[in-house]
Amino acid sequence: GHPLAMAAGIASLEVFKEQKLFENAAALAPYWEEKVHSLKGLPHVVDIRNVGLMGAVEFAPASGNVPSARAQDIFDRCFDKGLLLRFTGNTVPMSPPLVSEKKHLDQIVDTLREAINESATHFKG
Repeated sequence: GHPLAMAAGIASLEVFKEQKLFENAAALAPYWEEKVHSLKGLPHVVDIRNVGLMGAVEFAPASGNVPSARAQDIFDRCFDKGLLLRFTGNTVPMSPPLVSEKKHLDQIVDTLREAINESATHFKG
């Protein structure tokens, strides 16, 4: 409850309101859902989930490796392509910035798709 922290929070909310960031996120959510779920059926994808502009892709563990080896490999491949994601266990969670446009969501999913397909040739099981 420090007054300076409260002022910063109120100023941030004003920026969100002025730039219509929540409205942008709500408008993009159905498109994001479609894009993220388009990864269904790719090698080793076992689950896809999303809510709003958040999404996650869960992968089957790579047999004979540390449990998160496949997600780490996909993370590394995305990073090498200029996309910074994160991973936790076998899951790659994503939360694009609220200022994103459709072209940015396309880039995220297309890069992830490419990394998943490349990783599948590296981890057979």
